[in-house]
Amino acid sequence: MKDTRAGAASVPVSALALGVAGVIPFVWGAATEISPFLFDLGQDVLGPRFVGQYVQIFYGAIILSFMSGVLWGFATRAEGGTATLGYTLSVLPALWAFFFVGGGADRAAWFLIAGFVGLLGLDFGFWRLGLAPAWWMHLRNLLTLIVVGCLALGLLF
Repeated sequence: MKDTRAGAASVPVSALALGVAGVIPFVWGAATEISPFLFDLGQDVLGPRFVGQYVQIFYGAIILSFMSGVLWGFATRAEGGTATLGYTLSVLPALWAFFFVGGGADRAAWFLIAGFVGLLGLDFGFWRLGLAPAWWMHLRNLLTLIVVGCLALGLLF
């Protein structure tokens, strides 16, 4: 397998744009936690599911599950024991969301933060094995920082 770790590759514009678009619900949730005006506006226009911690928690569980699928796809690039390990590790984010995200907003937010930090570790492992694109960690570091920051803001307000 070719070593794609050498040299920093640029994140493709489409991946960056879609990745940033994918964090909008986290940013919106944090913004509606900080601003009573945005909270009221969001609740009136979008409904109570789409403001504050609720949107962050609901969407966060979906994204952890989505990322399990991404990691599964990376595992298909491996063979033998590495593939088996990759498939096994790839299901952890979805199982984490299923078993631990719940039990109240603050508890769920803390478990999501832990889930996204853990996911970053899995991302690194898949990247280090050469199963993820060379640019993967540049994108994942940025997106994880935004997501964890927004979830933390939701806990402060």
